[in-house]
Amino acid sequence: MEYIYAALLLHKLGKPVNEENLASVVKAAGVTPDEVKIKALASALSEVNIDEALKNAAAMAVAPAAGGQQQAAPAKVEEKPKEEEKKEEEALQGLASLFG
Repeated sequence: MEYIYAALLLHKLGKPVNEENLASVVKAAGVTPDEVKIKALASALSEVNIDEALKNAAAMAVAPAAGGQQQAAPAKVEEKPKEEEKKEEEALQGLASLFG
């Protein structure tokens, strides 16, 4: 699971999702990187449009909530207060410093 989170974090930060970056994120989290898992994930994600995959996953999560009815429209995302956005940006900047 930590490898998927690392890939999502890298994607969110606009960094390449490659073996070196995945290993850096996992190592920074205090886990000994498993090179086989990292290589497999990097290879699998090299052909995937992560933005589209996330949109599809969100749409699929809404469909079961509709109780088997016709496919529901994607849920509306509420806007975050400005203070939360600032805190998130500061946290991401701190994480970004790990990668230079």
